[in-house]
Amino acid sequence: MQDASASPMSSEVTPTSNDSNGPDATEAVVSTHVLVPIEQVHKLRELARRTRIHQSEYLREAVEDLLSKYGRLANGGGEE
Repeated sequence: MQDASASPMSSEVTPTSNDSNGPDATEAVVSTHVLVPIEQVHKLRELARRTRIHQSEYLREAVEDLLSKYGRLANGGGEE
């Protein structure tokens, strides 16, 4: 499942609509391709099905969490 109209390997930036499961209308998104272990794919699909929240929304949240986590460490402000 993909949110953007670009191909999985494309670096094309496409604007998105402002829906409750995607980025703000002012943000541009890029379609990307990642390899994920099959067990994680099954768990993510089941979570999305149960909660009715798109898989892409969970993945964007996970990326944001990682960037926040490692951003603090890169700036010297992380807790140990």
